[in-house]
Amino acid sequence: MKWKVAILTASDKGSRGEREDTSAQVIRELVEDEINGEIVDYRIVPDEMDEIMAALIEMSDYHRADLILTTGGTGLSPRDMTPEATLKVIDRQAPGFPEAMRLASIQVNPRAMLSRGAAGLRGNTLIINLPGSPKGVLESLRVIIDQLPHALQVLTGRMGDHDA
Repeated sequence: MKWKVAILTASDKGSRGEREDTSAQVIRELVEDEINGEIVDYRIVPDEMDEIMAALIEMSDYHRADLILTTGGTGLSPRDMTPEATLKVIDRQAPGFPEAMRLASIQVNPRAMLSRGAAGLRGNTLIINLPGSPKGVLESLRVIIDQLPHALQVLTGRMGDHDA
């Protein structure tokens, strides 16, 4: 089963072309290799609440992505607004994803407790915030990647909650 996946990078420097977006490359490779994902949209926006929200809405409502993975904007900096933007556009939270990622990541790097990533549902789209660094993306996505196909099957109605 092919999943429609969108990748959104929140980065001031990346949006100005001052930094290569290696975190999105890690997401792309894992999604294509591990869950048979097809990237239907990819963009870099500055760390601005309105721009992040607009991109998430467009990716969900117009591109009909099954899954949106964000990278960047989840730290403690005053410019890090990705979780807040995500929480403003979702209908329901899915806290297990960020909880699992933080729990596993803290074992490797105690600073992972500073990550504020969120996750939730907008219609039939699952949105998950990942850290901004390629290493953080890899560690976090590896923790949850096995659960994504089942979550997406349930969310999109391709499987009931208790089918297995």
